[in-house]
Amino acid sequence: MVSHPDLLVGNDTGDDAAVYRLDKNTAIIVTVDFFTPITDDPYEFGVIAAANSLSDVYAMGGKPLVALNIVGFPAELAVDMLGDVLKGGYDKAAEAGCLIVGGHTVDDSEPKYGLSVVGLIEPGKEVSNAKAQPGDVLVLTKPIGTGIITTGCKQGITPDDILKNAVDVMATLNKGAAEAMMRVGINSCTDITGFGLMGHLRGMTRGSKVGAIINASDVPVLPGVWDLLGKNVVPGGTFRNMNGVEDSVDWDKSLTDQQRLLMCDAQTSGGLLISVTKDKVEKLLSELEISGVETRVIVGEITAENSGRILVKA
Repeated sequence: MVSHPDLLVGNDTGDDAAVYRLDKNTAIIVTVDFFTPITDDPYEFGVIAAANSLSDVYAMGGKPLVALNIVGFPAELAVDMLGDVLKGGYDKAAEAGCLIVGGHTVDDSEPKYGLSVVGLIEPGKEVSNAKAQPGDVLVLTKPIGTGIITTGCKQGITPDDILKNAVDVMATLNKGAAEAMMRVGINSCTDITGFGLMGHLRGMTRGSKVGAIINASDVPVLPGVWDLLGKNVVPGGTFRNMNGVEDSVDWDKSLTDQQRLLMCDAQTSGGLLISVTKDKVEKLLSELEISGVETRVIVGEITAENSGRILVKA
């Protein structure tokens, strides 16, 4: 564990990014993320990868400032494809008001793309995943199921309209959600990405030394996900996530295996999971609507009992 007087958020809580204080008025948020293609369209891949990377800054309540491209690309592929990937990343970063100022590319057998991002936050206003309080309400700002849908795409069985909708959701910045939660004032937040809803919530409960209850029936799900689950379409990462939270999650006995897998589905560029006091939740939902956040759903609560554990109700 790294410790320093100006390191406001480090690696001890498993937060989405690190926060380092420069002076009494300014702190920087630093993060990095990249992955392999999840769609066949290079431009879409760039857009989604950039949105996913920027999300870590938004989860901390910050504003993205500058970013560097991180690229692995096979030398034998057409360079125009790489250009499309980078154009997608540039366009999405520009939408966020973030400047891509360079980067690094290596020859790799499989394409990879993402960003190293630097953001800004006022010291003391940074949001951590380790400050949820008993009695808080949990609000989710995007539906889940992107891992299942994109795996179905790779298998050639996801319908085009279902994939397009999922791409639109993944490409949506968490900017509006972050701005809304900062206007209201919330206790804790994490974005839902590779470890799935259960994995990221486990990080919040462990870091905050609290428990949590999730109502599975309230969790928003992308269209088409249940049909794909019925065809046994599940990414390998989702199975790993489920095994990884086995020691932390108590499942309602009435939940099916498919429901449990969905709660662990490995997401790409998912929404924010926000922990907010009960007296502020209606204000948060209102501010999310004002910010144009289409999904804004109460999915559970934080408890004082069973620290580090999650109860998933049907």
